[in-house]
Amino acid sequence: MTAGSKNWRELTQEEGGAKSAVPASGGGATPASVASAEDFSDASSEFIDAQMALAAPRRLMAALRSLMRSDLSAEMKLDTITQLLAHDLRVDDCACYILRAGEVLELQSSSAAAVAKTECPAVRFRVGEGPVGDIAASAAPVTLSDMPAGAGEKEAANANCYHSFCGVPVLRGGRVRGVLLVQSRARRAFGEEVVDILQTVAMVAAELIISGGLLTRLEINSSSTARGKPSLVEGVSHGRGLAIGTAVLYEPVLEMRDILAENPAAEKKRLTEALSSMHSAIDRMLNRNAALHGTESRDILEAYQMFAKDRGWLSRIKATIDKGLSAEAAVQRVQNETRARMMQMNDAYIRERLQDLEDLSNRLLSHLLKSGAAQRAEEGRAQEQERELPDNIILVARSLGPAALLDYDHKKLKGVILEKGSSTNHVAIVARALGIPVVGQCGDILNFIVPGDPVIVDGDHGVVYIGPSEHIVELYTRSMEARARRTSHYRRQVQQQQQNSVTLDGIKVSVQMNAGLMNEIDAVNAVGADGVGLFRTELAFMGLKKYPLVVTQAAFYGEIMDKLGDKPVAFRTLDIGGDKPLPYFKAPEEDNPALGWRAVRIGMDRPAVLRTQFRAFIRGARGRAVKIMLPFVTEVAEFDRARELLEMEKIRATQHGLPLPEKIELGVMIEVPALLWQLDALLKTADFVSVGTNDLMQYLFAADRGNMNIRARYDSLSPAMLAVLKTIADKCRAAGVPVSVCGEMAGQPLEAMVLIALGYQSLSVPAQAVEAVRLMVPSLDTRQLVPYLERLMSSREHSLRLRLLSFARDHKVKTAESE
Repeated sequence: MTAGSKNWRELTQEEGGAKSAVPASGGGATPASVASAEDFSDASSEFIDAQMALAAPRRLMAALRSLMRSDLSAEMKLDTITQLLAHDLRVDDCACYILRAGEVLELQSSSAAAVAKTECPAVRFRVGEGPVGDIAASAAPVTLSDMPAGAGEKEAANANCYHSFCGVPVLRGGRVRGVLLVQSRARRAFGEEVVDILQTVAMVAAELIISGGLLTRLEINSSSTARGKPSLVEGVSHGRGLAIGTAVLYEPVLEMRDILAENPAAEKKRLTEALSSMHSAIDRMLNRNAALHGTESRDILEAYQMFAKDRGWLSRIKATIDKGLSAEAAVQRVQNETRARMMQMNDAYIRERLQDLEDLSNRLLSHLLKSGAAQRAEEGRAQEQERELPDNIILVARSLGPAALLDYDHKKLKGVILEKGSSTNHVAIVARALGIPVVGQCGDILNFIVPGDPVIVDGDHGVVYIGPSEHIVELYTRSMEARARRTSHYRRQVQQQQQNSVTLDGIKVSVQMNAGLMNEIDAVNAVGADGVGLFRTELAFMGLKKYPLVVTQAAFYGEIMDKLGDKPVAFRTLDIGGDKPLPYFKAPEEDNPALGWRAVRIGMDRPAVLRTQFRAFIRGARGRAVKIMLPFVTEVAEFDRARELLEMEKIRATQHGLPLPEKIELGVMIEVPALLWQLDALLKTADFVSVGTNDLMQYLFAADRGNMNIRARYDSLSPAMLAVLKTIADKCRAAGVPVSVCGEMAGQPLEAMVLIALGYQSLSVPAQAVEAVRLMVPSLDTRQLVPYLERLMSSREHSLRLRLLSFARDHKVKTAESE
């Protein structure tokens, strides 16, 4: 045995730990034989755990520090760790499983001599199989005081049957890499103290598994080796636009030098210094991006800044340091535990805020690992990026906090790819404010992309190309160049007021813009929009920590109207619930929130929510005309009730001496198919109608637009969808009620061409689509399209897209697809 090759008993004795006469590994008796778990009754298990909490961690941490300094192999260190745990926790077995390729957990080490690897075949579980597989599947601890019969059959084949079980996931970089567990033949209730000890030791095990070579690089990225690198990955668009660039991974692997520490006071001091450095860096970052001042994006970033000073988060890190971990290991452990806990919650808002915490934890880790030079390094980060980062950055990450994009030069950052995320994530909101295309929900794309890969981000269609062929690159390059030429030409016309949205046969089409943030209002004039056909008021609420007062809302709505001047704006009342949670509004847990308690349904059950918003619209208008739109109306009775609430607020404003708007228009978004059978009744009292094609289409076809398997199955240009749209347009025209389309469909030039032919003369589209739609309108002659479309709509075909695209090409209608 070499000088550094000490067995587990010597390590314990050397550090002043227990000196019981326990043989070294291979000596015939197992550590558990000294004090078998059968000696302890079920009633005394909590007392035993409490006693171990006082003695075991201190002794165990000392032994582990000595072990990690030794020159033993990673495999021998892991064997020693399981023996140490079995002895100190007084259990019959401690085992460590490693997650191999194919989602198989394989026994790597066990303290029980009866399952020595040289004597028995490998023991394996699939993820989700038995207690061991359950831990890997849920990334959460599992304890069993009376293990069900058969749950431990694989172990029982090699040892006495175990009745008690406690296991925790081995986490590294947010991913499960294995399972660490203890088992006892006695029926014993393992307490929180044992779970805590196992979670601490699991940090060490994770480092050994990854850094010690127990997993190969191919196994770490097993999903990519099993399927090969894809050239096309489908996701969901969170920000429109196109980008070609070079992949840059946002989350570099942060290698911790030390997991265990002997001096908690010194580690807390390091933590305090790193926190101070991180807070200063965040302050400087916000100051560098002063252009976001006064916008919801800025509010989100300032809330993130306050989150960085959360006392609860910091106190948990300090408490973990007291257990013997280094400052950086404590940060990572708290991060792992918080991630596992929050991912089990059904509250969408809480799960999404996990991304903010992940970003903060990674920032704090980077400052801790900079060896005291954090502030100097942070100040020089911009210069370092100039030297090392490409000029066309495509940022790739599992998820991002809202401040992450501000780390990079906006002139170089071209696009963002996320494994997770949604369009309501804070980072998606900030990205749209910066004009950066984002594609999220890209599965396990981090297993495929490596830094330096050429990548294309198609935010218009929600797809990503990895290592695209020269042909694909050429196609997208041409498209981007053509788009740039159109933009330049279009903006010159807008500045000269020469761009009119009138068809060749004289139909005037109003092309308005969808918005939800204050900074987007500034773009209305720049892109030449005729107004704002849909202002999503809930987006402004999402950046706040509490429900805004009426005066705050009124000032916000008034400022929007001030900026727009004579241009109209239609304010949509809060469309919260479903996939748009608010931090201060607790929604019930629902199996299908898209069909649940959301939007106007909340207003019906909580009339104060709707009334306060009506009150704010009246105040903010300051006598000017205002348009209010109700989302997700299912029956006319809901619209009538909303009208009653609005009348109450008009009376209240008069009683308080406030000026009433010169005109208040109350309209409806048609999204729920049930309303189609009450259109005649609705149009007698509604002041205007807007068709929300996003929800209308998914409810019409019973196809969840967030479901990757079916979201592209049905086409908006199908005969069924077009028949519904034509029915709405015809009835509105007959009733003399203005009608518009404000869904994503209106933002595609080909679809916009069809909508105009169906009778829609007002379209509200994303800011990036205003230009393309307005350029299409003057090239269209509806006298040619209308009769052709009427013939097509009687077709039994799945989609009319190709036929309509051929029409656009043959008649030189300027759609992106036809050029």
